[in-house]
Amino acid sequence: MKLTEPLARVLTAFLADPTEDRYGYDLMKAARLASGTLYPMLARLMHEGVVTAEWEPQPADTTGRPARKYYRLTGDGVRIAREALAQASMDAPRDGARIPGPAPREAM
Repeated sequence: MKLTEPLARVLTAFLADPTEDRYGYDLMKAARLASGTLYPMLARLMHEGVVTAEWEPQPADTTGRPARKYYRLTGDGVRIAREALAQASMDAPRDGARIPGPAPREAM
C-alpha cells in the first residue's frame, strides 16, 4: 500500500479508536478530505481487505435521515495501518519536512 498524505489521515482517523465504526461524513471531517477523495480510497481499502463496511438498519427516528454505511478496520487492517504509519514516520526526512498524518486544525 502506497501511503499518501490523504491515506495517512484516514488511517490515523481509524486508529484513533480501531473498534469504532465510522461513517463517511465523520471520516471526511476527521481526515479533512472531500468525498471524491475519501470514497474511492475507502473502496480500495475494502478491496484490499483493510476495511469492512456495513449498512446500518434504517434509523427509527422521524427526521428522514437515510441509513449510514459504517466502515471499520479489519484485524489485519489495524496491523497494516499501524505498520504503514510507523514506516512513514521512520522514512520521513529529519529536516522538518512534513510527515503524513492528520491535517492541521483550522482556527474557527
